[in-house]
Amino acid sequence: MNLRQSWERIKRMVVKEFIQTLRDPRTRFVLFGPPIIQMLVFGYAATLEVKHVSMAVLDRDNTKDSRELISRFTASPYFDLKHTATQTDQLRDWIDRGDVLLAIEIDRGFSQSLQGGQTAPVQVIVDASNSNTALVSLGYLNQIGAQFSQDYQTDRLNRGAPQFAGVVPGVDLEERPWFNESFESRWFFVPGVIGNLLLILVMTLTAFAIVREREIGTLEQIMVTPIKRWEFIFGKTLPFFLVGMFDATLISLVGTFWFGVPFRGSVLVLGVAALLFVLSGLGAGLLLSTISATQQQAMIASFFFIMPATTLSGFGTPISSMPPFFQKLTYLDPLRYFMIVVRSVYLKGVGFNVLWPQLVAMGIFSTVLLTVSVLRFHKSLD
Repeated sequence: MNLRQSWERIKRMVVKEFIQTLRDPRTRFVLFGPPIIQMLVFGYAATLEVKHVSMAVLDRDNTKDSRELISRFTASPYFDLKHTATQTDQLRDWIDRGDVLLAIEIDRGFSQSLQGGQTAPVQVIVDASNSNTALVSLGYLNQIGAQFSQDYQTDRLNRGAPQFAGVVPGVDLEERPWFNESFESRWFFVPGVIGNLLLILVMTLTAFAIVREREIGTLEQIMVTPIKRWEFIFGKTLPFFLVGMFDATLISLVGTFWFGVPFRGSVLVLGVAALLFVLSGLGAGLLLSTISATQQQAMIASFFFIMPATTLSGFGTPISSMPPFFQKLTYLDPLRYFMIVVRSVYLKGVGFNVLWPQLVAMGIFSTVLLTVSVLRFHKSLD
């Protein structure tokens, strides 16, 4: 009888939450609009690829060989020739203004050095204020320059000593990428967006909903009713759990069918991981609600939780590139484990036998966060 009464009170609480949430047009938009918009923004705008880098050229040699080298750069999809300079001061001015990211300067005697079998230096000036773009651009330049040098030496050998051209030893690296054959950065970012959006949505909705009840004074009115505290917490968080699982499904479908990210794994594995991660988000939201008296405080507290969690998750920055202390700190981030699971399920197609450590870790985090949050929430009501 008591169990039936508890379930009846929880059901009424859940119905109340859904009515209160869905009757407000702005809240309905927050539930379903931002996840889709952010998925589209990240899917199209977030990329690790560097293309169409603006460049300037100063060719003092102005020979066939120097023009051939420049054409190698401009023919690639990575560089766009914006300016052709006649003196060095122009290069400096364009870089200072941000008109170009890099400049190439070829001195006189470039072709003569090559024909004489000597090394012909080429100066590359890079705006390193954006270090990541600069490093990637230099990598492209080095590859193009190395290929030009190899082709030039092969052509020179064919003209001078064709009998030795076919016996010159060399190393030929043959690429064989797995799981992402075309190196599509979108395939890397889109699955990761699922975790970020789930964390933001579930945690903020839970924290804001409970804080709003306290802020407008209805929390005390609810607690004088026959509803028990565990029933209140369960009834208050269950709707957001269901919303989180629905949004996880919606975002996953957008990633698969709109962006064409292959789904090679098991829906069951992804579903279990999403369930455990949503529970972790609910626990974090409850925890925020115990330390926040107003919605403004909840917003600020969620900012200090979400930003470090996203940064330490490996969403955009490899964990191996972080300092040793922060690499260890990532083990305290549930989003780290969900990122591994969702990307592995999508691209690698692995199952429970490989991902069970991440699932166990998320299970531990969800249990600890929910337990601590519920205990603190009980204390805050006393």
